[in-house]
Amino acid sequence: MVRQQPLAAIDLGSSRITTVVGEANEHGALQILGVGIAPSAGVDRGQINHVADATRAITASVEQAERSSGRQILSASVAVTGPHLESRNNRGVVAIPDLDTQIADDDMQRVIDAGRAVTLDSSRTILHAIPRFYVVDGQDRVADPRGMHGQRLDVEMHLVTASRGAVQNAVQCVTSAGVDVELVAAQPVVGSQYVLRREEAVEGAAVVDLGAGTTDISAYLEGAIAFTASLPLGGAFVTRDLMVGLRAPAEVAETAKLNYGHALPELVADETIILEGFTDQRDREISRRLIAEIVHARVAEISAMVLKTLKRAKLDNRLNGGIVLSGGGSELPGIVELFEQLSQLPTRAAQPGELYGLADQVANSAAVSTLGLLRWAATAGDIPSPATRAQTRRDAPGLGGLMRGALNFGRVFLPS
Repeated sequence: MVRQQPLAAIDLGSSRITTVVGEANEHGALQILGVGIAPSAGVDRGQINHVADATRAITASVEQAERSSGRQILSASVAVTGPHLESRNNRGVVAIPDLDTQIADDDMQRVIDAGRAVTLDSSRTILHAIPRFYVVDGQDRVADPRGMHGQRLDVEMHLVTASRGAVQNAVQCVTSAGVDVELVAAQPVVGSQYVLRREEAVEGAAVVDLGAGTTDISAYLEGAIAFTASLPLGGAFVTRDLMVGLRAPAEVAETAKLNYGHALPELVADETIILEGFTDQRDREISRRLIAEIVHARVAEISAMVLKTLKRAKLDNRLNGGIVLSGGGSELPGIVELFEQLSQLPTRAAQPGELYGLADQVANSAAVSTLGLLRWAATAGDIPSPATRAQTRRDAPGLGGLMRGALNFGRVFLPS
């Protein structure tokens, strides 16, 4: 069931902090009520590295969203990412005492609890425990066992764990900005479930979010999430390469990447452009193809790392549904074609789902993880089922008072 009330979502990106206020209708379409986007600070490769700077950036983003929506944001869901994210698939099994009794919600909760009962290092915490499919008395791939009869109920779970310290740091920054944290989610999980089409998930597909500081990966098999990871490489590394290769300031290198960058240099005309130098240098003429070659080298490396990660997880030959690219990096010209060439898989760029309200401010690939978090939060109270948003309040990390808000369903918005 979709909770039709205003919610807030905060995405702690390495290049920008995005806060979105909105609500979902009964069909899952999002009504955007307010948006706040502020330059990121204190966040590197998806993790907090300066609490005070990050808090100020979050505060600026939240205040923009408050002005835009006309609501005071007192609580929000938060998306985190970074190479500390890990995933595994685990099986849970319980007995059904009475064969004459139908399998009920309590039985599903018991088997889910069994499936998420894994031994973790004290520095780790479970962010997501998502049922992939159920098995009833050996009958495999049961979508929903409620109402069925049987003596044994199994569940295949996808568990996403995170560094407890990294999550605590993110929560601390948000609460220091005056916002209670209700739910913490892994950015690759919520973003991928927002952009992936049902038929792609059934055939087997991967969603690759090309962010500034990280590249996030989620893979789906037979309609359910099967793998989650985050690589410590992203678009910021392309900018740094351009700074070195062009001997240009960061702002100029970023502008060159956005305006003249291309993932396939052979498709770029060999023309000359003018770029600013450092303060003590005159403007210089630079070959546009040189810019594309520098961009291509780093993007090809990131692409190869993504494919190597999928191969290591033994998924490379099971993704008949192809690859979906999201994040700001997916807007780079030629990136879809490059991934398609290297992977030999159908590849497309993600598109935001059905949006209403202030849709023009978030109708881009860079915002899909924030929109995914917003929709995830709107459906997080549902009883878990395969291939759906199965985060429950029981999956919230045990972070004491900082996460107390994650244990109740109330979202509080006050008129300004």
